[in-house]
Amino acid sequence: MYALHDVLAPAKLNLFLHITGRRNDGYHLLQSVFMLIDWCDTLHFDRREDGAIEREDLTVTLPHDDLVMRAARSLQQASGTPWGAHIAIEKQIPAQAGMGGGSSDAATTLLALNRLWELNWPLSKLLPLGLNLGADVPFFLYGHNAWVEGIGEKLHAIALPPSRFVVVKPHVGVETAQIFRHPELQRNSETATMPVFAVDPYGFGRNDLQPVAQALCPEIDQALQWLASFGLSPRMTGSGSTVFAQLPEGVQLDLPPHNWQMRICSNMAVHPQAGWAASES
Repeated sequence: MYALHDVLAPAKLNLFLHITGRRNDGYHLLQSVFMLIDWCDTLHFDRREDGAIEREDLTVTLPHDDLVMRAARSLQQASGTPWGAHIAIEKQIPAQAGMGGGSSDAATTLLALNRLWELNWPLSKLLPLGLNLGADVPFFLYGHNAWVEGIGEKLHAIALPPSRFVVVKPHVGVETAQIFRHPELQRNSETATMPVFAVDPYGFGRNDLQPVAQALCPEIDQALQWLASFGLSPRMTGSGSTVFAQLPEGVQLDLPPHNWQMRICSNMAVHPQAGWAASES
């Protein structure tokens, strides 16, 4: 095997996000459900014999030392493989969106290079590398929609009913650190349970980061109001500026104002590369 082309890296939505406390080291404790959607980046991998790792940006210019490059180098160093890779990225998931685009690209890179370099590592060996790259990377490696707790490292697979969602990304983004250090951020939500969530998975809870983000970024508030004008119940995902709502059959939407990005997405039951890591020995 010398190449893996058209490898998908899906985005995620937070169906809810509750902040339940804060650790002594400053990290926030949360509860959330992460759901995969079919808004995807596409990556292409070609094996190099000289050990070099290089990236080609096919759509938008990415930072020089992005998560894809860091993921590739971390796996190369940890495994000791002599091979390198040429990685081309067709970026579609917007940045600073709360959709996990960079983390998803990193996870797909670990899974693809594990196969391309014939390492045959199990998921248990890839997960620590993913966690060192970012809190959302293990979710995308995990490969299933998940109930998430702790600081984002505790994952429990859950099944979600198939549905469609309208996803809107305003032009501006919000810095995660700015939201989490804001004095008005609610940090004491009551602990939720999976059975209560399961009664109404697409209507349960809220995003505790949303009020602060709306105050910092008026475009988020405008996008929420625009979706609500169609009778929908929108909320923000993650700590980014993207908002979404479940989209019932028959609801007709206009084009979004201000040339915001908008897509109608379906949720995914499993990650496209689920099973690419070797079975545990």
